Amino acid sequence: MTRAQQRWLPALLIPVALVMAVLLGSVQAGAAVSLPSKTADEILAMIARTDVRALSGTVEQSAGLGLPEVPTTGPGIAPGAASALELLTGTHTARIFVDGPSKARLQVLDQLAERDVVINGGNAWFYDSADNSATHLSAPASPASDGHESMPSRSTMPTPEAVARSFLAAIDSSTEVSVGDARSVAGRSAYRLTLNPRSQETLVDSVSIDVDSQTGLPLGIEVRAKDQEEPAYSLAFTELNLSTPDAGLFEFTPPSGASITEEVLPPKPVPTLAAPPDAGQLRHSGPAPTGEGWDTVLAFPAGSVPPGFLSNPQLSQALQPVAGGRALTTSLLSVLVLDDGRVYAGMVPLDRLQSAAAAQ
Repeated sequence: MTRAQQRWLPALLIPVALVMAVLLGSVQAGAAVSLPSKTADEILAMIARTDVRALSGTVEQSAGLGLPEVPTTGPGIAPGAASALELLTGTHTARIFVDGPSKARLQVLDQLAERDVVINGGNAWFYDSADNSATHLSAPASPASDGHESMPSRSTMPTPEAVARSFLAAIDSSTEVSVGDARSVAGRSAYRLTLNPRSQETLVDSVSIDVDSQTGLPLGIEVRAKDQEEPAYSLAFTELNLSTPDAGLFEFTPPSGASITEEVLPPKPVPTLAAPPDAGQLRHSGPAPTGEGWDTVLAFPAGSVPPGFLSNPQLSQALQPVAGGRALTTSLLSVLVLDDGRVYAGMVPLDRLQSAAAAQ
């Protein structure tokens, strides 16, 4: 793996972890609280109306997917290049700051290092203190204005709200929605909304979302796998402040001596009415879903996985050989990486991914 590829790994930490969480999603049950009763539809309406634009807080993520602990040091391990897979094992704590749609900061607090993601308008910084490396990602100039495109911030941060909305957007007739006991999360009273898949194919048993009784903001999410007693994945605020964070938190200057990589996001294609998008635009427009509801499989075309990512030694340890490629299987998620570069992922057993790949 080249040094340039190593530097990209910290930049991939949060986006890839979020993609995995979207396919999936620490809620520590606080003391029971008393709240006025509400129906599931009323709680869903609260979430839809939430208007929290700024916050700061601490989130805790806990994963029990059946994956081995990922080493971050040792022979063959790139310095400071702990992969997204590492964030899906064990417990991790992070500080999150958000101010509106285009300013956000995430500080992942490891035992011996800190990783930062700072997004401010058209600029983003990814920093890893373990090897004092930084990647500066800038958005291209927008053809529609004299400025630059803004990078997504709030929706790409791994907050309970972002993960919860991904699950809620998928509610259909294949989902039973119910209301559980109210509880306290990060010192705030919350309603508990539970989603139970009616599908027999998915690996998911249930998804529970704790919703702030005052603002409708999702405060925590807990995902349980079938035939597993403890939650397989959980993410929740342990501290939360809804005031506007200090503006200086969204400015970043690399420390002295840091190795810096400059990258520019490719420009978005400009839509026109003169002609439909060409095949290349469609190929790079994102994963193509097959199936419906909890049985959905995401198909990523060849070339869509960042160079060097699959050769990351941490990830290679978890991928097992299968016919035509390699696979990662967990209690909630399966990923199939084919030899031709295509990637399939879903909250379904591996054989369903293999069937989807064979049909394309």
